[in-house]
Amino acid sequence: MGASRPILVVEDDDTLRHALVEQITQGGRYQAFQAATLHQAMQLLAAPDARFDAIILDVAMPDGDGRDFCAQMRQSGHRMPIIMLSGSASEEDIVRGLNAGANDYLAKPFRAAELLARMQAQLRVFDSTQDAVLAIGPFQFRPSAQTLQTADRSRRIRLTSKEVAILKFLLSAGGEAVSRQVLLNEVWGYNAGVTTHTLETHIYRLRQKIEADPNNCDLLLTAPGGYRLNTAWTAEPAGITPA
Repeated sequence: MGASRPILVVEDDDTLRHALVEQITQGGRYQAFQAATLHQAMQLLAAPDARFDAIILDVAMPDGDGRDFCAQMRQSGHRMPIIMLSGSASEEDIVRGLNAGANDYLAKPFRAAELLARMQAQLRVFDSTQDAVLAIGPFQFRPSAQTLQTADRSRRIRLTSKEVAILKFLLSAGGEAVSRQVLLNEVWGYNAGVTTHTLETHIYRLRQKIEADPNNCDLLLTAPGGYRLNTAWTAEPAGITPA
C-alpha cells in the first residue's frame, strides 16, 4: 500500500470533482479532500493541524477566481504544489495562472492520467525543497531541517544526514520493501568499504529515536531482505473527513 498523502480538490463541477477524487484515491497512495467553493477550501485549509501535500484548483469558482485564491494562499505562506484547471487554454490565461503562483496549468478537457502524472511530478520536486513537510506516523518529517516533530510540537527529534536519507528513500518506496543492498547503495553510494552492518547500525539507532518500543516496531519495519515504512500509520489532517 502506498503512502497516503492528503490532496485537496477545489472544483465546483460535482461530476468532475467526484471523478477526480475517485482517480486520486485509487491504489491508496493519496487521500482526496474536496471543496465545491473557495469558502469551503479556506475552511479546510484553516482547520487545526490541516496539511495538504497538493491542491488541484479550478479557475472559475462560484464565489471567486481561483487565481486570486491561489495568490492569497501564496501570500499566506502556503508552498504546496498547486495545479490549476481551466476551460481556457489561451496563452494569456495560462500566464495569469502561473503568475498567480500555480505550479502547473491544465486546460479542460484533460485526461485524469495526465493530471495525476503532473501532480506526482510536482510532488517529487516539492519533496526535495526545504518547504517539504512529510508524514511519518505521528511525526512531521522536515528533511531540510533534519527533524521529526509531532503535530502538537511536544516532541522534536534531530536526525543525522544518513538517517534523513534512509527515511526519504523508504518514503519514496511508498510502503514497499526496500532491500538492504539497494538502501545501502542509495544512501552510501557504491562504496566497497561500506557493508550492510553499517546500514543495520543506522537502522537500530533510528528506531531508538522514533519507535515508542524499539523492540516492537510500529514505523520502521523489517521486511524480507530489507526494510519498509508502515505508511498505514499516516494520520489524517485533524478535523477533516476525507472524501
